[in-house]
Amino acid sequence: MLFSSVPFLYLYVPLVLLLYFVAPKTLKNPILLVASLFFYYYGEPVYVSLLLISSLSDYLHSLYIEAHRGERTAKWALISSISVNLGLLGFFKYADFVIATLNGLFSLKIPLLHVPLPIGISFFTFQTMSYTIDVYRGEVKAEKNLITMATFVSLFPQLVAGPIVRYSDIARELSDRSTDLTRAALGARRFVFGLAKKILLANAFGELGALYRAAEQKTVLFALLYGLSFTLQIYFDFSGYSDMAIGLGQLFGFTFPENFNYPYLSRSLTEFWRRWHMTLGGWFRDYVYFPLGGSRTDRWRWIRNILVVWMLTGLWHGAAWNFVLWGLFFGVMLLVEKLWLMPFLQKHRLFSHLYVMTAVVLSFVLFNAATLSEAAFDIAAMLGLAGLPLADAASLYYAGSYAVLMLIGAVGATPLPKQLAARLPEKVQTVAEPLVVALLLLLITAWLVDGSFNPFLYFRF
Repeated sequence: MLFSSVPFLYLYVPLVLLLYFVAPKTLKNPILLVASLFFYYYGEPVYVSLLLISSLSDYLHSLYIEAHRGERTAKWALISSISVNLGLLGFFKYADFVIATLNGLFSLKIPLLHVPLPIGISFFTFQTMSYTIDVYRGEVKAEKNLITMATFVSLFPQLVAGPIVRYSDIARELSDRSTDLTRAALGARRFVFGLAKKILLANAFGELGALYRAAEQKTVLFALLYGLSFTLQIYFDFSGYSDMAIGLGQLFGFTFPENFNYPYLSRSLTEFWRRWHMTLGGWFRDYVYFPLGGSRTDRWRWIRNILVVWMLTGLWHGAAWNFVLWGLFFGVMLLVEKLWLMPFLQKHRLFSHLYVMTAVVLSFVLFNAATLSEAAFDIAAMLGLAGLPLADAASLYYAGSYAVLMLIGAVGATPLPKQLAARLPEKVQTVAEPLVVALLLLLITAWLVDGSFNPFLYFRF
């Protein structure tokens, strides 16, 4: 079930909220658990069992680890827990990728398994792994209530598209939380604004990308439009889903971590990754980069640590070589910045911003390609190296048709709209805010009822 669907907006959410708020405190977590399992079952009837297996595995492992803290067996229990999590993730997400790679390298004919990818498995696997590791480190106490643990693992607002919520982020709220009308209103507003990002902006940019893919005649201009449109699409799609998750969390009394902080304003790729998908970056920093030694080691091990983290970051996003290269691209570029380029970027503001956006656009073209050859063609086309004409009537038409939307997207990816709204008189804000939210919801509903283009970018995650 997608957040951006009529059944979710007008059937599922109202019913769950009604049941949740009329229920006594002792039943709120069970209601959220059942609702979350149904939410996942609606789209993945078979794989809902993975949520239950993951919940039970980490629940039992963490109890054992806490009971035997300081003993050798606690470390083996942690290894066992991580093995179960990575085993599930590896089988369902990477088995065919490994088989295809072995077939290509050694001319083998091992049949592919064609195992469907469970939606959101990368998100909830990382959440459960961080929980057990934190219990082992003594940073959180093991959860004694299995229903509470399963609620944490399967919590539907952030289950399939993040942000990656650690147990430590919401440990207190899992057992003791409350909400009021003001917080609920803020959550509803955040949700609607995120939904507007997804439906009114991301989907529109996605339509331009689909036109590029379907076009028989491509041009340099059309390729550039495609690169820019996907860069805006993935930002508004992903940050929109994060806003929706955070807003829904507020409705139920949870405070989820922020996941985006206007990344397209960055003046270096290092800064970009402090602003983009912040919960994923924090996860790899705390559970991979620091345990490897981080920067507190010799230069060659530090370089290794950076490259390992970014190769894994690429693989986390998808089981294909374009994702691996995408991750390594950022790893190499971050090393270049840290070793040589950063002083220059700090002195030249305009160049630094152009450099970041050029690198980001090219990287997302690689990210979105179905094959490496497709990525090579798209990038060459954007750079004018594919032997294509500069423009034609169709690409000029699309450039004119999408110019206003591109401008709205560029401005909307900055804090300027929020800053302008904050400068309005308080009385105007009080009246205008609910009207804007209602109007956006009306437009979104009309689009959902009438439109059919509503892609979900996270099936590969």
